Amino acid sequence: MIDKISGLSGLSAMSGLGGPRETNMASAAAMPGMPAVAGAPAPGSFAETMKNLGEGVVTNLKVAEGQSFAAMRGEVPTREVVDAIMSAEQSLQTAVAIRDKMVTAYLEIARMQI
Repeated sequence: MIDKISGLSGLSAMSGLGGPRETNMASAAAMPGMPAVAGAPAPGSFAETMKNLGEGVVTNLKVAEGQSFAAMRGEVPTREVVDAIMSAEQSLQTAVAIRDKMVTAYLEIARMQI
């Protein structure tokens, strides 16, 4: 299922509707491809950062999907499945929150008078 969206670019992989719950933006550091510490080297550009964010979200979703299928076959304990799903959900909520902030900033810029 998740493989169908893996061909999308990093920005288009972060689609969805924002819910009433706000996510902690600091949790983005826990996603794969994002620097975990302040001293870590940062990616070269904003587009590259957004691409890494999108790829990290897709990776977490694929891991959660794989764990779910493995649990149905009886190969993985339930606790590991829940952990993988919770991690994927947190990554997706973070990506949606970042997307919402970007859209809000774009709309503010578009409303500015020249």
